[in-house]
Amino acid sequence: MYENFSQYFPLWIFILLMVSTPGPANLLLFSSGAQNGFIKTIPFISGLVSGKLFLNILFSLGLGIIVRDYSILLKIFTYISVIYMIWLSLRGWNAHKKEIHNESILGYKEGFFVHPLSPKTWAMCLIAFSKFTEDFSGIFEIYFLVPISFLVSQIIFHNLWCLIGDSINKTIGLNSYLNRILIFITIGTVVWALLFVN
Repeated sequence: MYENFSQYFPLWIFILLMVSTPGPANLLLFSSGAQNGFIKTIPFISGLVSGKLFLNILFSLGLGIIVRDYSILLKIFTYISVIYMIWLSLRGWNAHKKEIHNESILGYKEGFFVHPLSPKTWAMCLIAFSKFTEDFSGIFEIYFLVPISFLVSQIIFHNLWCLIGDSINKTIGLNSYLNRILIFITIGTVVWALLFVN
């Protein structure tokens, strides 16, 4: 048992560092928490977690091999991702205005597509399934351990990022300046991710 734990530890550290750090999804959660509060963002969080689990399952079934052999697919998804996440960010442009506030609330459907279109997520999956599973011998490790490890980490850190955004709203309130600064930070991170992956 100890041998297995020491074998999994590098994977878990990698997942912890990747999921907990700022990226397009976490900054969207931060902004959504600040704009709409934690409770109203739960459907979006659920969509994010489901979309990532779906992508992890596809990678465990061999999507990484296809991506490795046809790298153009990753570039296509990267550009689609940038457009989609900028659109999601800009939906909250007027979230501080109460009369149109509900239009900016992101739901399950919007959340589901974030990770499958995120260049950071694709890079995470490629590394997790190609570098950290080389020594794994069992079906459980590849098909269950990696996706479940990502799932647990996401549930913790996606909620945390949203709660931090929510606490900013409750502490200092959301005004047009703060709202738009959050949007520009999110868009900047998305564009940086595009440049980083390419």
